[in-house]
Amino acid sequence: MAMLSDRLGIHRLPQHKYVDAVRWLPLLSAFDRFAVLALFDSDSDSYSIQIHSFKPNPLSLQPQSSWLSPSRISSLKASQFLQKTIIAASTFSGSLHVLFSDSSDASLESEISIPEGALHSVPVSCIDIMDGGGECVTVGEDGKVNLVSIGNSNLNYRRLFDSSGLVSYTAAKWASPVEFATGGYGFSLQWWDQRKPGGPVSQFKGDWDQKLTSGIVHSIDIHPSRKHTCLAGGSLGTVFAWDLRWQKQPIILSGAGAGAGNTAFQSISESEVWEVQYDRCMKSNTSSTHILPAMICSEDGILAVIEQGEEPIELLAEPCAINSFDIDRHNPSDVICSLEWESVAILTRQ
Repeated sequence: MAMLSDRLGIHRLPQHKYVDAVRWLPLLSAFDRFAVLALFDSDSDSYSIQIHSFKPNPLSLQPQSSWLSPSRISSLKASQFLQKTIIAASTFSGSLHVLFSDSSDASLESEISIPEGALHSVPVSCIDIMDGGGECVTVGEDGKVNLVSIGNSNLNYRRLFDSSGLVSYTAAKWASPVEFATGGYGFSLQWWDQRKPGGPVSQFKGDWDQKLTSGIVHSIDIHPSRKHTCLAGGSLGTVFAWDLRWQKQPIILSGAGAGAGNTAFQSISESEVWEVQYDRCMKSNTSSTHILPAMICSEDGILAVIEQGEEPIELLAEPCAINSFDIDRHNPSDVICSLEWESVAILTRQ
């Protein structure tokens, strides 16, 4: 498989705590860049969210502000709303917390929350904040799908759907102000439209290969220019796309079934794909039927770029899991990722 090591700057920054998730904060100034980390300190059994200032020369992350969480963070997202930076975090105890950050120095100003048990009776599997909007979707393995409206000083929520445990949801991603996708067991995907209440308006079941019926979707991404295509990553190194225009057959990009008429290239990973994002740094075929390049991270320590019909490009191969990453939206050549063994890695692509 292809390597980019000669055009890649890699910096590993020890944190001395487990790093459960990382996100770049929205860029508010050309001179100030920040990242947010979800941390677990096993020595003190404490959980926190920290905002770090990113300095490129010499490259470093400097803690700026911190907030203690009542439970370990299960999902972390950042966005802009009401001219502020907001950080949303869900926990394994089922609570949801929204932090408001000052735009100038990334200090944490306030926090509003929904306590455990209100949204989900189990850990919150995934949350996603609508781009530039004040709405957050939450999903859990209890089969509940909730919509949370974010205000200046309060959170209002409503239950959009409850499968009563018949379907478990493990991933979610907004596609538009009224549409979002969810994923779950059996490599299933669901498409929701708030204009059509009562349940998902379209569903995909991962039964193209009987071996995959126990697979789980861990992450979903939807490109703003191709809302009709849902990108998913999950068990057995599987990365696939679901095109709403041709719904019955997935487009396999990596993992189980990758050689079945889709591509002759080997799969980049055989373990859990924890996160998948479209890679805006990579140039690609502009055909509307061609899946845009994607970046993935995995349990077996792989960070890579995969593209339909191309050989995968390995960016990192670590001796521990890479459990999350984020591509800087304003500087897509910069990637931050969390290494299970108490480190953050920052990659700068030339």
